[in-house]
Amino acid sequence: MDTDVIVVGAGPTGMTLANELLTAGVSTVLVDKLSQRSDLSKAGGMQSRTLEALDQRGLLEPLLATGDHPVTTGHFAGIPLPLHSNPHHLPWRAVPQVVIEGFFEQHLAAHGLHARRDHELVDLAQDDDGVTATFANGAILHSRYLVAADGAHSTVRSRLRAGFPGRPGTLTIIAADVRLGGVDPSTSHTWNEDGHWAALFPLGTDPQGRQLRRLVLGGPGQSLPREIPVTEDEIRHGLSTVFGTRVHLLELRYARRITNASRQVEQYRYGRVFLAGDAAHVHLPLGAQGMNTGMQDALNLGWKLGAAVHGWAPKNLLDTYHAERHPAGAAVLRNVRAQSLLMDWTGTRDPDVLAAREIFMSMAQLPDGQRYLADLMSGMAIRYPMPGTETHPLVGRPAPDLDLGSARVHELLRSARGILLDPADTFGKIADRWSDRVDRAGQGADTEPMLIRPDGYVCWAGADDLEPALDRWFGEPR
Repeated sequence: MDTDVIVVGAGPTGMTLANELLTAGVSTVLVDKLSQRSDLSKAGGMQSRTLEALDQRGLLEPLLATGDHPVTTGHFAGIPLPLHSNPHHLPWRAVPQVVIEGFFEQHLAAHGLHARRDHELVDLAQDDDGVTATFANGAILHSRYLVAADGAHSTVRSRLRAGFPGRPGTLTIIAADVRLGGVDPSTSHTWNEDGHWAALFPLGTDPQGRQLRRLVLGGPGQSLPREIPVTEDEIRHGLSTVFGTRVHLLELRYARRITNASRQVEQYRYGRVFLAGDAAHVHLPLGAQGMNTGMQDALNLGWKLGAAVHGWAPKNLLDTYHAERHPAGAAVLRNVRAQSLLMDWTGTRDPDVLAAREIFMSMAQLPDGQRYLADLMSGMAIRYPMPGTETHPLVGRPAPDLDLGSARVHELLRSARGILLDPADTFGKIADRWSDRVDRAGQGADTEPMLIRPDGYVCWAGADDLEPALDRWFGEPR
């Protein structure tokens, strides 16, 4: 074998996975067909759950130190979700995808992992022992596992002949990175009476300290074929249609047309090959959910591959990747389709849609409604199935970042090992049998017992019968 894992695609999903594998001590080759990293911003924000996961690996502070990444609010179908609606201690941040990719590239390189560029995968084959990947440049690599993080037009998915059901794109809207003049900082979504609309989101600043924004435009006549280039005149016309003379274009840095295609692979695992990120699910990029969902795919899969490589993975652990992440991806597709309907992308001004939106907006003003939508959009609503312990409210959810006195829970997770919080110091003899993969902590802390997986999710809490949970998630004891 040339390596334990080949990761195809050096975007946020692939780089997040490469870092998880690096932390787990798994040899990894990261490949990408591009000759150099893209300088396009693409996704524009990071959700609470992704920020928590980066904090668990000690990467959040260094990432935020790379520039101006302001706290921002989320939205659902253009309805702002105020900061107080997010009960989690890490609110959304305006961190563009290009910044995340640059940060991970430097971080991985500092630890000896460099993406192999100009590696376009053209074929793959697998057997009981591993995977063989063939590239257009003639390179051939052999690995125990391969993960496809190669985007919406995934070659890996195509070579697997994996089913990718869903809805094809039926319309396009414009997404552009711009500098604008005359913008009220509080402006987010704006509609005019004839159905034209614009959405604005902060993207931090350029090297000269000037404010950058993501601009999205839609409405009647805006849905043009995806291959038609977006022009400055088209952007100016869209701005004037919505804002009149109040807002004007200073610089167009990048623009593309995006579609409302909505698809998800039938299986996230095909033997020794796994699909993650846009290779597994595509949808309108609302709330940067595509990038964040892909990164969370990687966080879920990374430690499980590490367990398999190191030989302690319990039976069917790798299958839980599909069992946990396919429903999470399907939930994102559902909320995106609902938002697309309520936003009236094509500006039909259909009275039925407007009536539904008006009622929904009223419901979204209720505190419980705001919290529900904030959790939905921030990735915090996910609850993984944990057989045998589903009744406890913490189980299946991200572990709270408790201050245990000597360290926070997130700090304990930086080793990417399991954590057993044992405040009454009662599980020492049991936990010692798994001490090569689970750390015991929290003695004397004001918390209840809980077992936390390396990805930060609680898999047992506040009950007897700890051993079945250790067996299920951490394999046979030594």
